[in-house]
Amino acid sequence: MPKKKYQVEFSIKSSPSLLYNYISNPSGLSEWFADNVNSRGEKYTFIWDGHEESAFLMKSKQDSYVRFQWEYDEDTKYFFELTIVEDDLTNDVSIVITDFAEEDEVEESKQLWESQIEDLKKILGSV
Repeated sequence: MPKKKYQVEFSIKSSPSLLYNYISNPSGLSEWFADNVNSRGEKYTFIWDGHEESAFLMKSKQDSYVRFQWEYDEDTKYFFELTIVEDDLTNDVSIVITDFAEEDEVEESKQLWESQIEDLKKILGSV
């Protein structure tokens, strides 16, 4: 069954460079995205409650975005991307999540991102 692409955007009070550290490196990701994150080169291992999932860092641009692809999606076009957007006029910073989910799991997936971004905001003191 094909997955559906969706995007969610969250306003975050943070500088792009600080935010980038939390979305791009294992120690930053392990503070809000997973219980623990390890990396060997482009391969990242995410651990939740003893369960491991591996993803590959496909693309990244300093202070701008990261794109990962789950190992189980390796031969597909599916990925998840975290993009940092800074408004030129207001300097407000947002994070835009692009992800894929089964049609009947999109809302649940969005809620999971919402919960994780709330954790990120608490760490950044941006609540």
